[in-house]
This record gives sequence, C-alpha cells and structure tokens, in this order.
Amino acid sequence: MKIRRIIVILCSFLMSIQAFALPNPTPSKTPAPIQKQALKRIIIDAGHGGSDIGARGRYSTEKDISLAISLKLEAQLKQALPDVEILMTRKTDVYNPVVEKADIANRLKGDLFICIHVNSAGSRTIKEVVGYKTISVKGKKGKKVKKRVPQYKVTRLPSTAIGTETFIFGVDKSDERVAAAGESVDEYLDSVSLKILEARKQTDANDPTKQMLASIMAQQYFQRSAKLALTIEEEFQKLGRVSRQAQQRKKGIWVLQAVSMPAVLVETGFISNPDEEDYLNSELGQLEICDVITKSVRIYKKSLENQIGVGGQ
Repeated sequence: MKIRRIIVILCSFLMSIQAFALPNPTPSKTPAPIQKQALKRIIIDAGHGGSDIGARGRYSTEKDISLAISLKLEAQLKQALPDVEILMTRKTDVYNPVVEKADIANRLKGDLFICIHVNSAGSRTIKEVVGYKTISVKGKKGKKVKKRVPQYKVTRLPSTAIGTETFIFGVDKSDERVAAAGESVDEYLDSVSLKILEARKQTDANDPTKQMLASIMAQQYFQRSAKLALTIEEEFQKLGRVSRQAQQRKKGIWVLQAVSMPAVLVETGFISNPDEEDYLNSELGQLEICDVITKSVRIYKKSLENQIGVGGQ
C-alpha cells in the first residue's frame, strides 16, 4: 500500500509540474535590415553672386534671378522630398569662387548637385540704306570724279534667342583639377579659382588607385547626370517651353566637373530676350521652373530607388 501511495503522489507531482510548465518561447525575430536611401542630400547652387553678376538684361542680372529661383527650388524640394536634406551653396548675394562652391558641395557629401543659371546671347544688328551722298573721289589719271555712296542706318535689336538647356560635364572626372587649371577661357572659372587650383596641383598626390576609383565613379556620375538632364528638358517641353536639349560641355561649367556627385547645370532661359527676361523675373515663371526641376528630381529619385532596390517617396 505504501508503494502504491508513493506512486500516486509522484504521478500527481509530475502532472502538476506539466500543468505549470512555461510555454515555448516565441522565436526571436530577425531585426529588419537598415533601409538604404538612394538620395539623401541635394546641393543647390545659385549661379554667380556678389561682385560676379553674370549676364545682364535690360533691368535685371543673372545673379539675382538665379538666387530667386534657387530659394524657391529649395522650398519646393523640401516639401516634395521630406526625407531628403536640401542644402545651398549660397542663400544671399555673396560671391564664392567656383572652387569654393565645389568644395562646399563635396564637404557636405551631396548625392546630387543642381546649378541654376540664366543664359544670354548677343544682340542682332540690322543695316538699312536711308539715302545717298555724293562725294568726290580720285578717278583714272588722278582726276576727281563724283560718286554716289549709300548712307546706312544701323539698328541693334534685342536677341531673339529663347529656351532652356541643361548641361552635364563630358570629360573624365579623374583629370578634373588638371583640366580645369588649363581652362583659361572658362567664363565660370574666375581668377581666384585659377590661383587656388594652381596651388593644389602642386600638392595633389598622383595615386593610381585613386585615379582608377575616380574613373569608375565618373562613369556612374555621368550616366546619372545625363538621365536627370534629359528628364528636365523633357519636362520643360511638356510645359510648353522651347528646349535646346540636354548637352555635354567641356568648358564653362568647371563646377560640374569638380563636384564628386551627379551634377547638372540648368540654363533656365535667356535674359537677353526681353520676353524671357520678364518671364524669368516673374513669380509665375520662377515657380514653373521650380515645378519642372522638382518633378524631374522625383522621377530621378524613383529611378535610383528601383535601380538599387529600395523604397521611397
């Protein structure tokens, strides 16, 4: 009887332990991978500034129009892309050498550089006959003879050049500082920048590995820059603007060459054309230009996200 009683007690004890056993722990979840961001930081560069006025129209200057458009673009991009940091090389009427602008962009580690400018073209000249004048000239055998010569009126008319164009740099970025230092005719490369580059050229290390990496990155930057430039001009066309297309250029846009990121320079219109000057200075015109660039950047960002397989806005 004692043995049977002990067995009953043991069974009861084992059953009680099973009843109060802890449930199986929930398998720990694998932490979600950190989401990569295709476009984290955009740098906007308002062309010229301070003592460097750029092109001049009848009543306005390139530096002022570029800054006004850039400030509006900053606000639009911040609203359209809240997950992207928007920074500017200048927010007031100050002069920065283009080398310094490039250094600012590189120091801020931007993923995209957008440079805002306005274009200009020479005036037209019309020459018309308004009458004749009789003058004496030496004829054969030295005798004076009378001759009627036309009198002209020369009229200079404003340029009729019109439209937008978006530039990208078309030279291997690995040679950026050497190539830039040799461009004495570069209208955007001021004398201060030339001196800075000449000094840097003496100290830059000739590192083959760095040159190889720079060349590889340059190809990627070029392809992305070209994609954005084409998109911007397509959107301008949809708006009804005359597009002079996306173009490669090797001189006059040194700052695009010197920034370590995809970069475009947008010529938003011709200040030398009276109608376009009015448009460029108008609230409507500036907002339309910003709408086009903002939409293009969103398309560009979405394309990058699809390319590297991440989500975004």
